[in-house]
Amino acid sequence: MTVFLVGAGPGDAELLTVRAARLLAVADVIVHDRLVEGSVLELARRGAELIDVGKEPGRFTSQSMINDLLVSLGRRYEIVVRLKGGDPFVFGRGGEEMIALSDAGVASEVVPGVTSAFAGPLAAGIPVTHRGLSRGVTVVTGHLESHDDGYFRRLANPDLTLVVLMGVSARSSIAAQLIDGGLSSETPVAVIESAWTARESVTRAVLRDLGALNVSSPAIIVIGPCAALSVRELMAETSALV
Repeated sequence: MTVFLVGAGPGDAELLTVRAARLLAVADVIVHDRLVEGSVLELARRGAELIDVGKEPGRFTSQSMINDLLVSLGRRYEIVVRLKGGDPFVFGRGGEEMIALSDAGVASEVVPGVTSAFAGPLAAGIPVTHRGLSRGVTVVTGHLESHDDGYFRRLANPDLTLVVLMGVSARSSIAAQLIDGGLSSETPVAVIESAWTARESVTRAVLRDLGALNVSSPAIIVIGPCAALSVRELMAETSALV
């Protein structure tokens, strides 16, 4: 009896790992987040129980409730898959769930997934690092609490690409703090909505206009010179020359 913490990848079922697809095909129960794509869930074996524990307006499943559910299922079924968007350990609380299972004596394993922090920008053709433009990348959550005032000011570094997950609702504050921290208001920005799905869209702007963009969750915000790039366009131009 094992609970597998499985990364569902950034969206498209084609981007799952081979091991993730194999486990979905044999799992007795799949406990999944709200944002896991339907094409991924279609890989579940016929007769498998699907349990949606996703958080959304008007419906909230606490982390402690999810932990208790996984422990209970792990004691009753041979193979339980806890399916989480992206990678289970990148803002996915996979560590908390593994600790809860370990404390309860329930066996667990991790199956990494492709994180949306890197794959999401690539859906728009944006590399998060690029020689001469970005020396590294910082990935942060955009959830702002009262004690986080000024947090983004400390992240204002023109040499790095900033990737913000779950930051759409706080985008005005994020932009203001980064500019206040010294980042140019002309810094390129890209917002990728519903990456790697049929609903995918990309909006490009500069930092001073981020708060005014008409975008909605789920979305990934990319801030820095790399946000102005489009590898897809570069590839198209190269192909035209051949």
